[in-house]
Amino acid sequence: MFDLLVVGDCNPDLVIEGGDVTPEFGQREKLVERAELVIGGSAAITACGAATLGLRTAFVGAVGDDLFGRFMLDGLAGRGVDVSGCPVHQGRPTGLTVALVRGSDRAILTAAGTIRLLGGDDVDRGLVRRARHLHVASYYLLDGLRPGLPRLVAHARAAGLSVSLDPQGDPADIWDSGLEQLLPEIDVLFVNAAEDEAIDSSMCPLVVVKRGAAGASARSATETTDVRGLAVEAVDATGAGDSFDAGFLVRWLAGATTSEALELGCACGALSTRALGGTAAQPTLEEAVEALA
Repeated sequence: MFDLLVVGDCNPDLVIEGGDVTPEFGQREKLVERAELVIGGSAAITACGAATLGLRTAFVGAVGDDLFGRFMLDGLAGRGVDVSGCPVHQGRPTGLTVALVRGSDRAILTAAGTIRLLGGDDVDRGLVRRARHLHVASYYLLDGLRPGLPRLVAHARAAGLSVSLDPQGDPADIWDSGLEQLLPEIDVLFVNAAEDEAIDSSMCPLVVVKRGAAGASARSATETTDVRGLAVEAVDATGAGDSFDAGFLVRWLAGATTSEALELGCACGALSTRALGGTAAQPTLEEAVEALA
């Protein structure tokens, strides 16, 4: 049995940081301080964070039979995530994101590759029935999954699972693609402040808004809860929101209050920024709880 089944994007991040990382065309070469290939993809980072926190975690995301695909599957498995349900596409490239980090800001370039090939039928229904909770991430990148996602969510709900969704940004700037029709079937929607402005989430039972260093808030039909952020010496904010999702779900699935879940989410998001990339500094549950003390 699994506490958590995460479905979504699976791709490495090539994180470039230090110096002037703004590219200049005209065949101009610039030197930067460092570049590192790390586990990427919102869903994959959340899965790693949840496993590090102690949840029994399974993951389904599409990769190619190539260097990047093997890097991702090996990296997830090495962090205790079950990747046996991941489809591997022969002859198709695994997605890749290039993140240019400048202080607390980032510019992101993504080649979607196999991210778009994940379909609803790729998620084994037996695996769904073996989980307590389904989390879906990067909705707008999942072109192959979106048409079948309502059926997947309905199956999960019928099997007794709770469901959460972190849509991330919409590169096409449309901000729907069927999402608003799906939200009444979702237990928790994770968004940042900009996504909260763009998405009509009024039909979702619980909306969690991540505000970075400022903390986070949650609102339902009956109440709004706010918590402050945790101060750390940040190196790179890549994946901090995904680590937040993992921390929130750990306490939410354990029956904690919304405030307690928000606090752990903020701690996990903040602590994850202590190193380059989204997973290198993800905390254990003991580390996160200690940081809140």
